[in-house]
Amino acid sequence: MIVDNFLGCRILVVGDVMLDHYVRGSVQRVSPEAPALVLQVQDEDWAMGGAGNVAANIASLGGTAVLLGLVGNDSAGTLLREMNFDRSLRVETRLYCQPGFKTIQKTRFLAQDRHLLRADRESLAMSAEAEAGLIDSIYDAAAECAAVVISDYAKGVITPAVVSAAVEAAKRRGIPVIADPKRPDFSYYRGCTVLTPNRKELALASGIEADSEQDIAAGIEVALAQFGAPIVLTRSEQGISLFQPGAMPLHEPAGSQLVRDVSGAGDTVVAALSLSLAAGESLPKAMSIANIAASVAVAKSGTATVSAEELAGALLVDAEPVRREEKLGTLALAYARREAWRREGLTVGFTNGCFDILHPGHVKLLKAAKAQCDRLIVGLNTDSSVRRLKGPERPVQVEGSRAVVIAALTSVDMVMLFDDDTPMELIQVLRPDVIFKGADYTVDTVVGGAFVRSYGGRVVLVDLEQHQSTSNLIARARTPQLQPSEVVH
Repeated sequence: MIVDNFLGCRILVVGDVMLDHYVRGSVQRVSPEAPALVLQVQDEDWAMGGAGNVAANIASLGGTAVLLGLVGNDSAGTLLREMNFDRSLRVETRLYCQPGFKTIQKTRFLAQDRHLLRADRESLAMSAEAEAGLIDSIYDAAAECAAVVISDYAKGVITPAVVSAAVEAAKRRGIPVIADPKRPDFSYYRGCTVLTPNRKELALASGIEADSEQDIAAGIEVALAQFGAPIVLTRSEQGISLFQPGAMPLHEPAGSQLVRDVSGAGDTVVAALSLSLAAGESLPKAMSIANIAASVAVAKSGTATVSAEELAGALLVDAEPVRREEKLGTLALAYARREAWRREGLTVGFTNGCFDILHPGHVKLLKAAKAQCDRLIVGLNTDSSVRRLKGPERPVQVEGSRAVVIAALTSVDMVMLFDDDTPMELIQVLRPDVIFKGADYTVDTVVGGAFVRSYGGRVVLVDLEQHQSTSNLIARARTPQLQPSEVVH
């Protein structure tokens, strides 16, 4: 699965790093001193914003982010430099400290996720010394990365020289450059691989309001002439679109029915897009992945990140964000679920297969397995794994469709894909209490059987439904059927 390929991808993020400060509480009255609401503060927290949020999203999706930016020698800059990320987040911060520079800080006041006010602190002047140091760091860091992100918030860090350095460093390495723009002329980012503006930024660059499809088409024509390369346009509730010179546009609707907060959703798009391109996906496919990641992000409050497990679940099933990861996920998610079940004293069973065309034999096997355990995990061969095992014409259904169908069964509690020829790695990680296979196997030939029995587990063989198999169904479908007039009596 594509999310698994994010692991180990190093992405260089250069841009305007900010400190996001959230002050949360409730509003019960109006101030007697002025016509203003009184926020009863209940809690507050701090996080990296701007380019820092792009880096945090890259890391939470499984990649490693190298973050380059500028801070001042003030309290906000100190907090950013000393901010401790969880080790699993894998963010390497290389922040240049410029004396006299006011670290960019945004303080948001919220009542029950409703924004009341935002207070900004910033300065926009980067010194020549800081610019030179940043450029040197770009060339050094890009040599070890699979993509470069330019996260421009028009706060002074992304100068023409910085853009040129990022493009040149990426060109030497043969890697893509993804630019998130704020300038009123997209030619500022020429040389980058892809640009990711929103509608407001498109309108600013083209001079044409982006309210209708006709306006967007006219604005994109101007924008493509300026930039000269593909543009991925984020359109909020209208989804996302890909425009490429000389090609028909591609549109995808928004994936979320639940929108709590759009803060940072563009950062999530950039993070998922850059990781997908670094992992070898095409631009249209990378755009689809980014769109789905954004649908998860907007269902959260604040400048939120999206985890690899959340994205994996969202990629496999079209459902509301809170349910996407319910049964479908990665090995990391399955392991976490298995450990939770273990702590509850539940018996965990495991079975696996291609499940290419679901038939009564599959249903009987899974139902019989669930009757003998509390929770049942199903390992599902990926498309590439099925092709190796069954031949180039299989599978009939793609892995996402097969996973959704299996997950819909009440007898199944968790579905996960595996790309190997056997599920041995899954079994070794999950350590199920019981392995279930069809009775066409023997206890000694079940993959992982000996391993499970070594720690006291069991192997259970389930009687199969006679004359039911995917191969037979496919053969029957491909055999011409006799018409009534052709039957010989």
